[in-house]
Amino acid sequence: MAAKLIGLPLALFCTVLAAPGAWAENCQLSVSQSRIDYGAIRRDAFVERASMVLGTRSLHVNVLCTEPAPMALRFIGVAADGQGFMFGRQGRFRLSLKHTQVDGRAIDWAATHLPGEPVSGQLLPGQTLVARAAGLPVVGLRLTARVDIDTELPADALEVRSETRLEGQGSFELVSSAAPPNQ
Repeated sequence: MAAKLIGLPLALFCTVLAAPGAWAENCQLSVSQSRIDYGAIRRDAFVERASMVLGTRSLHVNVLCTEPAPMALRFIGVAADGQGFMFGRQGRFRLSLKHTQVDGRAIDWAATHLPGEPVSGQLLPGQTLVARAAGLPVVGLRLTARVDIDTELPADALEVRSETRLEGQGSFELVSSAAPPNQ
């Protein structure tokens, strides 16, 4: 994600990549777009507030396997806090998996460090989400999900003297059940 401050312009971009996963021979992960551009933002366009929420942007993640495989995802990026990833020096972005299906069947998510407990589908720093249905891990050939990206900046991030570019980056990774969640 990136942005430019205008008043000075602020260019906001989020770069999202697909990392080669642990199952490269069996499964391929792809994202519908590798870059989200928030465009130029003028600080004078915003009312005085402690923070500024940029509009939600979405992309799609797809996993296609040649043989049935367990489906688990994580996002690798610089943690802003336990709830999101760094966007520029002070902001953060959050990722939420929505409308997720494996082989056309709706699924839920569980975090590997909280087995059995369903989670909202939010990808948190250091967390791996495992696809589940009826409380059990799901094995399948195809996973599809919409990823909603919500970005927030503190108001003082817009106080710049010249055009400034803000970015957040990271990559999605398909995780083998043998890989530890902190890798």
